[in-house]
Parts: sequence; structure tokens; C-alpha cells
Amino acid sequence: MTNIKELNQIENTFNKIHKKLVKGFSNLSPNSKSIITNWKYKTGGGGKSCRIEDKQILEQGAVNFSSIKGKVLPGSAFAGKFSKDIISFHAIGVSVVIHPHNPFVPCSHLNVRFFTLKNKNGSNTWWFGGGYDLTPYFPYKEDIKLWHKNAEELCGRYDANYYKKFKKECDDYFFIKHRNEKRGVGGIFFDDLNTKDKSHYLEFINDVSSTFLSSYITIVKQRKTKKFTKTHKSFQLYRRGRYVEFNLIYDRGTLFGLQSGGRVESILMSLPPQVSWNIKKTNLFEKYEKNLLKFIKK
Repeated sequence: MTNIKELNQIENTFNKIHKKLVKGFSNLSPNSKSIITNWKYKTGGGGKSCRIEDKQILEQGAVNFSSIKGKVLPGSAFAGKFSKDIISFHAIGVSVVIHPHNPFVPCSHLNVRFFTLKNKNGSNTWWFGGGYDLTPYFPYKEDIKLWHKNAEELCGRYDANYYKKFKKECDDYFFIKHRNEKRGVGGIFFDDLNTKDKSHYLEFINDVSSTFLSSYITIVKQRKTKKFTKTHKSFQLYRRGRYVEFNLIYDRGTLFGLQSGGRVESILMSLPPQVSWNIKKTNLFEKYEKNLLKFIKK
């Protein structure tokens, strides 16, 4: 069971994670601009959506918090995962998507979440989920190595089997079926975590968010001043199309948010402000894409 005291502790932890992430990304540039919107959910709870942008590093960053309550679980978002005996749900989560200006800085995503469901017979179902991944346009071996090394060390602090399992789940989940491509170079992804104590998972997801932030900011600082051309930028806009396709067709968080009647503007903040599908592939584009896919396929 999940009691009120536990729910308050979980919500407070997620709130702190949100504040930590907003501060971390806002501090990347002295010219950073943060716009926070507070919103309420129709059947209980609400959230905070933070849009971060500047003229040097972040074309758009979305750092969102939500804690919503309802009586009807969105149908296809869970694909018949639960029986019809659910009479209420409470979902708490933090999500981040960063779209940088510089094509040599990868896009990145984080999500951590907690669900608790109440059944007709009074029983309770709960679980934690989340993960993070990296989507480069011009990949660097050292960045990818750092990303996975830090993820492996993070997982190892909690369970010897976490990294191998969560890395595979990430590769399987962030796969664009109609393109037959992985979205990026992976990371970790996990769901349905409920076999250990809640405090174990709460500590884990807090560490997940900290490791994500430190790993990504390290990469950003390494690449943010690299000179790029219009062709590099055009390639970034073209490959962003893959990100949009995944988020609108396959992403469970997007599905859940839209089907549960969440704030549409917050849900779609994950999409890049600029993207293009109508770019003619030159020989240089083909070269860039061949190199990128080599890393993605690995």
C-alpha cells in the first residue's frame, strides 16, 4: 500500500529533483531565460512547466514536474496492462528534453516517474519508472563512453543487474520501427520497479537525475563552443525529425499525457522549436548520416 505520508515524501523528492534540474540547466548560460507555468489538473493535482532558452546553448529546454490524480487510466497508453478494476490513479513525474543550438551538442532526455493505483477491492498497485538517453547528430566516442560509464557506475551502486538490463530496455524502447533505427546511442530505461522497498527506488531515481545532469552538462561544456556551418545546422534539423516522429508515435509519456487530458503545451514542449523533413540529401549529408548511423547501430 501507498499511504499519505509516503506519497508526500515521494512528491517532495520529485519536486526537489525538478528544482535541481531547472537550476542546473539555467546556470549553463548567464543569458538564460526561464519561464515557469503553474497549472492545475482537471480531477486533482497539477504541475510546473519550465521552458529554458538562451541565445548561445539552449535553443529550448523543457523541465517539467507533474503530480496528477484521476479515476480513469488512459487506455492505449497502458495497452491493457491493468484490469478494469482500477478506481483511481496518482501519477508523479519529472521530465526533461534539451534541444541545443549547436549541432555538435547532442539532444538529451530524462524522465522519472511514480504511479500508484487503487483497485475496487481496496488493494494498491505501485511502481517506479524512468530513464535517460542521448541523441547526438555528430557523435564523439569519448562522449558516448562517458555517458555509458557513468550510467553503469550509477546502476552498480544499487544492483549488479541493473545496468545490463536497463541498457537493453533503453535500446529496445527508443527504437523507431518505421525507420528501423534506434533514436540515439542509448542510456538506461526502466519500468515496473516495485519488488524492493520504495525508499530504495526513491534514492535510485534521485541519483539517476543527478547522474544524468552531471553527465550531460560535461558533454555540453565540451562541445558548446565548437564552430559549425549552415550545413551542420541543416543536418541537425533534418535528424530532429526522427525525434519528433518517435515522440508523437511511440512515446508512452506523450501518449499518457495527451490521453489523460494533461496540459498540451507542457506535453509538446518535448518537441524541438525547429525541424525539417524537406531537406535534399547531398553527398555531405549522406556522409554525416552514415557516420551517425554507425554509432547508433553499435
